[in-house]
Amino acid sequence: MDELEAVLSRVRERVLPEPAERERLREAAVTLTDRAREAIADLPVDADVVQVGSTARGTWVAGDRDIDLFVRFDAALDRAELEEYGLAVGHAVLPDGHEEYAEHPYVKGSYEGFDVDLVPCHDVEAAAELVSAVDRTPFHDAYLSARLDDDLAADVVVAKAFLKGIGAYGSDLRTEGFSGYLTELLVLELGGFVPLVESARSWHPPVEFDPEGHAERTFEDPLVVVDPTDPTRNVAAVLSAANLARLQHYARELLAAPSEALFEPDDPEPLDSKAVRAHLDRRGTTPVAVVFDAPDVVDDQLWPQLRRSLDGIVGGLNDRGFDVLRARAMTDAAKPSGAVGANDAERVTKRDGVEEATRAALYAELEVTERPAVERHEGPPVAVRKHAASFYESYVDDVDPDTYGPFIEGGRYVVEREREFATVREYLESEAASDVALGAQVEPAFADRDVLVGEAVATLAPAFGRPLREFYEPRP
Repeated sequence: MDELEAVLSRVRERVLPEPAERERLREAAVTLTDRAREAIADLPVDADVVQVGSTARGTWVAGDRDIDLFVRFDAALDRAELEEYGLAVGHAVLPDGHEEYAEHPYVKGSYEGFDVDLVPCHDVEAAAELVSAVDRTPFHDAYLSARLDDDLAADVVVAKAFLKGIGAYGSDLRTEGFSGYLTELLVLELGGFVPLVESARSWHPPVEFDPEGHAERTFEDPLVVVDPTDPTRNVAAVLSAANLARLQHYARELLAAPSEALFEPDDPEPLDSKAVRAHLDRRGTTPVAVVFDAPDVVDDQLWPQLRRSLDGIVGGLNDRGFDVLRARAMTDAAKPSGAVGANDAERVTKRDGVEEATRAALYAELEVTERPAVERHEGPPVAVRKHAASFYESYVDDVDPDTYGPFIEGGRYVVEREREFATVREYLESEAASDVALGAQVEPAFADRDVLVGEAVATLAPAFGRPLREFYEPRP
């Protein structure tokens, strides 16, 4: 434990903001809040402004530059007016800002080197009465601010640094990790960072925490943390089973062999084409990649669709006997593992100064890429008269010379018929590959796809080098 405390002491020195950084952020937040109040005074409705998020609670990691200001309007204000007045305040506070969209529009910009979000919401009496999802955020802030003392706040910062270091921090639908709010609730519930990792190493999912003891429904997620301000909501709903297991793995590793490296995000160097070929030679598998322009949507819409599309393609490959060993979705705008706060709205990349659409790839390694010209197709047992007769009659008069049978084997009718796709390329370039369950906005882009098989995937390295390294050099 002395070794662990020595590591944590050094981590705290690095990740806790210095007093000067805290003061700069405080001054910026005060100035922005004053601007917001001046803008509100010019409106025909009443509102107030509140700072929320980790920088409001003193739970941000040194170097994070986010200030979140929420403008609260009367709950009776209709949505159109909320958006109109909210954007008016946002643009007055951040004249060089731009509009982004969550559940409704808000203004995002910068001030004195800080990233600022100016978000309108309804001033509801309880989180359960929210009109839009953002309405609950001030309740989260009030709940935690009343309960986190300086020691627990410092432990929250350490916990966030740990989750970033192991690549499990971020509630966006690309990462499917731990949100800041979830991290703070777990540290509060368990009494600190060390109690959190000591508890996590022995969890047997599903694991449930209900801080206020008032859950109103049953949840089926691997980790359940009932929102203390809204008992109908699981704060950990986005968290994937893989990231929960990742926390458990590294909690055990930290307690067994404390290391500062576990608190430092991994930023892998991209694989080059030569390294990709070396992996292919060593593994003896055949990779395939279906590459297309990613739909022009934000990441939280894109990644669920890419995963759905990957599941569909993997299912199609396995159904046709091409035996997928491992697969993943990739984009050429991939952020490094553990990175948080990428601009989800940015759906273009630049090459030689020219903007190009982000490219996506559904990538799989196969154990088999070519199948025999015929495939076995079993019918019902002969004893099942009606179905057996129907099967037999559908093939007995078949004049296709490539069909063998029907014959009887093991008490049932069997035929050996021509296989629809003998090679993986034939399948992936066919219309049948588009008939799987693709994401709704992926489907039209998928029609204009490139199919790479074997060593040809090495040509992806210049654009997809980071996700390729993560694929070929995986870690827990």
